[in-house]
Amino acid sequence: MTASLRITASVIAIVMLAGAAAAYAVVWRPAIAAIDPPAPQAFDATLIKRGRELAAIGNCNDCHTVRGGRNFASGLPVPTLFGTIFSSNITPDAETGIGQWSEAAFRRAMRSGVNRAGQHLYPTFPYDHFTNVSDQDDQALYAYLMTRQPVHAPARENQLPFPLDQRPVIAGWKLLFLRSPTYRPDPAQSAEWNRGAYLVEGLAHCGACHTPRNALGAERTTAQFAGGDVDNWHAYALNERSSAPVPWNAEALFAYLRDGWHPDHGTARGPMAEVVSNLSSVPDGEVRAIAAYMAGKFGVPTPDRKREGEVALAKAKTPSGSSQVNATGASIYAAACASCHEGGRALPYGGVNLALSTAISSPDPRNATNIVLSGVRAVEGERSPIMPGFAAGMNDQQISALLSYLRARFSNRPAWTGVEETIADARRTQTVLLQTSTGPRNAPSDPSQRDKP
Repeated sequence: MTASLRITASVIAIVMLAGAAAAYAVVWRPAIAAIDPPAPQAFDATLIKRGRELAAIGNCNDCHTVRGGRNFASGLPVPTLFGTIFSSNITPDAETGIGQWSEAAFRRAMRSGVNRAGQHLYPTFPYDHFTNVSDQDDQALYAYLMTRQPVHAPARENQLPFPLDQRPVIAGWKLLFLRSPTYRPDPAQSAEWNRGAYLVEGLAHCGACHTPRNALGAERTTAQFAGGDVDNWHAYALNERSSAPVPWNAEALFAYLRDGWHPDHGTARGPMAEVVSNLSSVPDGEVRAIAAYMAGKFGVPTPDRKREGEVALAKAKTPSGSSQVNATGASIYAAACASCHEGGRALPYGGVNLALSTAISSPDPRNATNIVLSGVRAVEGERSPIMPGFAAGMNDQQISALLSYLRARFSNRPAWTGVEETIADARRTQTVLLQTSTGPRNAPSDPSQRDKP
């Protein structure tokens, strides 16, 4: 071998070794030593109470609890573009939960998406938001979770194709998209606004559902709060692109997030029903802060937008005749819907006038389809909105006729396209959820396992 070839070979070898070392440095994370599960009495009661409020803001129980199962004991299927990922057990069980995790291990999972054993966590666990959570709040969450009832529940195997089922791949995703931290207080804004920003951009992780994602599953930072997808529901835009018939303001947002409904916007349903159920247990000040920050994201409505809202409110108060363009849809509406939605009974127990429904005015028919198919389930043990589902009582053609009628009569938007395909997708999604869980995502879990304030 000539000297030049030896030099070339040496350079290539060095580059390969350097690349391997760099890849190892990106992927490898050390395990953190296991601890004996601490006794519940080792934690301060005030810290546990604060942790409970923070867990409610983060909606932790609904993502880590399979329907009908024990709180925080894992197994909830989370559909993604790449396959299904099952949530993990975050009870203090020593074998299958986080019982042997130190506070440092818990904080690393929250900030870096790495478990105690050094494995990378899939970003369905939104650590790209949790990087913004303070040390004090992580400490309170840890105290709360470590004082829950331990549940032995082994992790379910994720349903992902190769190579996405290999956790080292996640390190590459993090290299591209994980930034820590991203939240910075804005001195030009009020303390309430800044508190809301901290919660929304951090623990509440609102953008995880309400921001569209790119081809690799990361949030599109240039389209924050422009609307996203979760469990075959459309998470509405929470900015100037909102399709709500009446513009949102801070007071309406507070009432909706606190109570789960607002007379000008209707009731929360689907995954959002879970969010407002949790927020009902946290202090008013936290909810007001979230509302103040999000009102800024919606922005001040333009004069045209204000007029649209006034027209929608006037339409809701004025009886309107049924359209004869879609006689089938009109007859189904009269028989199945009108008695509640035009009966004059106040929300949340009467149906919202559909001229005020974002589901009807949305450019995406999925939410309206899901509501017609599944209805709104009552929360056991509580007074709550209820609506029957029509999945078993109507065929696809009837549901399509009804949805088309609702869109034409109660909104000034163009007709939906692809309604039949949307109905078929919604039925398939219901079937998959029933096969992988004990019930659909918006069904209440066992109320005996819920933590009450």
